[in-house]
Amino acid sequence: MFLLIWTTVFLSGISADTGASVWGQQHCPQQGYCVTLSEGELTAEAGLCVVILCSVTTTFTPKHVIWSKCKTAEETLWDSNRIFHTKSQSVQSEFRGRVSLLEPDVSQRNCSIMINDLRESDSGFYQLRVEGSNKSDAFTFTSKAAVTVKGLSQKPTVVIPPLTAGQQTTLTCTAPGLCSGSAPKFTWSWRGKTTAYKSEETQRHTSALTFNPLAEHHSTSVTCKVSFRGDITTEETQTVNVSYIRKPQITGCTSVNEGDVLSLTCSAESFPPSVIMWTKLSSNTTLHNGTGSATLVIPNVTAEHSGQYICTANHLITTLTERVTVTVTCKVSFTWITEMQTGSVCELQSDVLTCWYAGPQRGVLPWIVAGVSLTVNVLCIICIWSLWNTRKKVKPNQEDRVYMSIQKAETSEYEVITPYQT
Repeated sequence: MFLLIWTTVFLSGISADTGASVWGQQHCPQQGYCVTLSEGELTAEAGLCVVILCSVTTTFTPKHVIWSKCKTAEETLWDSNRIFHTKSQSVQSEFRGRVSLLEPDVSQRNCSIMINDLRESDSGFYQLRVEGSNKSDAFTFTSKAAVTVKGLSQKPTVVIPPLTAGQQTTLTCTAPGLCSGSAPKFTWSWRGKTTAYKSEETQRHTSALTFNPLAEHHSTSVTCKVSFRGDITTEETQTVNVSYIRKPQITGCTSVNEGDVLSLTCSAESFPPSVIMWTKLSSNTTLHNGTGSATLVIPNVTAEHSGQYICTANHLITTLTERVTVTVTCKVSFTWITEMQTGSVCELQSDVLTCWYAGPQRGVLPWIVAGVSLTVNVLCIICIWSLWNTRKKVKPNQEDRVYMSIQKAETSEYEVITPYQT
């Protein structure tokens, strides 16, 4: 990994993601050696790393490389300020294990160092000393590299590929910085659930989250949190877009009366929005279309509009259909006419009864009524006359005879009256 980082730094002339400046000019303060050191202020962020670029040209073969941290640019290198030594572990405790050479073989005259897991307290001036096999083969370079460490502002890089409901996919999260020393801790948070993952052993620490997206995941937020040593954290949140489509839904009244308006709406919940199209069975003609939803409106429907209608939802490479049967009730128109002697005429059409006066009606009906009335009167007279004559011809029976006795006063004479005998 060191070789890869060194190659990247050498070719680019900077420490990626740290803001380190380009290689400086070569300085030869004394005969026998020259030093090329990063010039200007190197700016880095806490939790990440910084690379101090350095190379030497000497008349002797370097044996050891020593780096010290000074509080000011004028301060001189002392053993108590030592942060790195190729043969000794006697360094400041807060730097132990965090400083390393980009090229472990110092005979290559590459004196560049990388400081990992930066802290804001690492800001300062760093000075170089090179030693050979003999005591006389040594020098301390007076110029120093200035480093400023600020709070972490960089965020992880979350990569979300195109997501389709029901198809397994993998999300990746890459920690900021090219050369963080210790492996950071990754934490994925999604829909209230938190899961910790280890980083992969690559040049840049990454984490992968594999899952099967569903329609319910659409428009939700996923967060990747990266935790470095020293309680330094950073996170990135992104919105997840999942391609999906649900079954089309048709709303509206499917039973209408002739002459009414037919209105049917078809909608399909999906992302991205589907193209909705209305057709009638056995017909290739598109009646209406729309995006996300489409409303089919047919005014003044007739019996010919009865039948099966099809709603088709086209979504990416998926096509879904839904059908509905429309029934049109025909209105029966009839006339019911009633004619009366008074000349009134009524007409019942649909649910409306209309009556009007048509005036006196001339015809045979009044004469028929008069004839019938005269005949009835004549028959009644004949019947009465017949009954009268029949009554006069009847002879009285024995029991019909009446005897009457009349006595004159103070006389003994009597007269007997009897019915008339012929």
